[in-house]
Amino acid sequence: MGSNKAYSVTYSGQAERDLAKMDPRQRGIILTWIDKRLVGCENPRQWGKGLTGIRSREWRYRVGKYRILADILDVEIRIEIFKIGLRDKIYKV
Repeated sequence: MGSNKAYSVTYSGQAERDLAKMDPRQRGIILTWIDKRLVGCENPRQWGKGLTGIRSREWRYRVGKYRILADILDVEIRIEIFKIGLRDKIYKV
């Protein structure tokens, strides 16, 4: 890559609500993970995994039992986190 792009991270309203409902300790773990790995990173794909099927534009990041769902917007050099939750619940519509 070598283009020195530093991605910013934004949160949707849903992601902010998900965080607000969480246990404060778990919320801290997730926000620390995001700050260390995603904020200012040059390659957000190295930490996650692309989803498939109708969700093939979406990426997921794993933090323990939790998942962070995001869109990687390369043109804007931005990662939009749109949902955060437990693995067994997050993929349900």
